[in-house]
Amino acid sequence: QVQLVESGGGWVQPGGSLRLSCAASGITVRSYAMRWFRQTPGNERELVAAAGILRGTTNYADSVKGRFTISKDNDKNMVYLQMNNLEPDDTAVYYCNAWGTGTYWGQGTQVIVSS
Repeated sequence: QVQLVESGGGWVQPGGSLRLSCAASGITVRSYAMRWFRQTPGNERELVAAAGILRGTTNYADSVKGRFTISKDNDKNMVYLQMNNLEPDDTAVYYCNAWGTGTYWGQGTQVIVSS
């Protein structure tokens, strides 16, 4: 059974930082493209960042380039999203996604950026 469990969300003031974690079981993250999406009420999920199978292959939404960094730890089977200089528009539920021979989603973690 595949499980993706996100953690690290919470409330932060504008300009602050958070690191989201995604713990994977039932799959090995080295064999999947791992992605972070986010969603706000009434909107579709938006792709925020992706890390491909090849080391160093990453892509970001224009809105987060230079502020967010996605990384994989293949030894720990974890994926991270370091979020710096957070803005109120970053407020959303963030989801971890594995895309490969199957597609899997975590349950999401809430991020609130507000003063």
